[in-house]
Amino acid sequence: MKKKKLDLFDICNYIFMLLILFITIYPLYFTVIASISDPKAVATGEVVWWPVGFTLDSYKQVLEYKPIWTGYANTILYTVFGTLFNLFLTIPAAYTLSKKYLPGKKVLMGFFMITMYFSGGMVPTYLLVKNLGLVNSRWALIILGGISIYNLIVTKTFFSTSISESLYEAARIDGAGEIRTFLSIALPLAKPIIAVMLLYYAVAHWNDYFTALLYVNDKDLVPLQTVLREVLIQNQSALDPENMQRTMSEGELIDSAKRVYTAYAMKYSMVFIASAPLLAIYPFIQKYFVKGVMIGAVKE
Repeated sequence: MKKKKLDLFDICNYIFMLLILFITIYPLYFTVIASISDPKAVATGEVVWWPVGFTLDSYKQVLEYKPIWTGYANTILYTVFGTLFNLFLTIPAAYTLSKKYLPGKKVLMGFFMITMYFSGGMVPTYLLVKNLGLVNSRWALIILGGISIYNLIVTKTFFSTSISESLYEAARIDGAGEIRTFLSIALPLAKPIIAVMLLYYAVAHWNDYFTALLYVNDKDLVPLQTVLREVLIQNQSALDPENMQRTMSEGELIDSAKRVYTAYAMKYSMVFIASAPLLAIYPFIQKYFVKGVMIGAVKE
């Protein structure tokens, strides 16, 4: 069999894809090598391609930093229950809106689309959450943003295009109602889109810090991402040369510099620890994720 010769387009395409691969992988690789390198080498920019002065001190500091574990537990709690709540709302709503005979279907879809492009604003939303008694509560991080309209549209498109109407008709002939049809036919056949929505919503909850920033003041309730944000801000303020020179003696500056270097490396170890669960789960549902993206490109 004659081998195909590479033309200029193939060569450029390979180079471009390798560049994209490098841009994608290098930040994660740098996070790993920075987390196991000497803190001073990390802070001074000596770590670029490989670890410098191998040490696990940053991970040791993380293990001893209590807010990290509190935030980790809170994030797991918010991600699990928040994602279940999102799926509980999104899947039945999408199934219902996929029905061609649904009365007022266009009006309902218009209502959902309006909320996709227009919101009540930050202040009115805060007042509503406050009046509902959800401020400084775990419920604020679980039930707010119950449905993503984009996810709803993607799921609706799946039900409309991927499940044959004849299956529903056969179920109705056998005497099944809508609830029975939904539970026995639609849900088992909707496993791919459920996996995609689970991933979308779980990633959103895992990375969410802004909701906690607005509605949660109790340190025991904040998620992991908020803890990481506070550590990052503390590092940046501690590294300010004007503040260090203005308020500290020479000995205090040396001690402060050591703490800053350790905190700087700690930041990378915390980022890796925070990202590890999603990185471990993603390969198992990658095929569903790709399929869900393609579903969103189908016009009904």
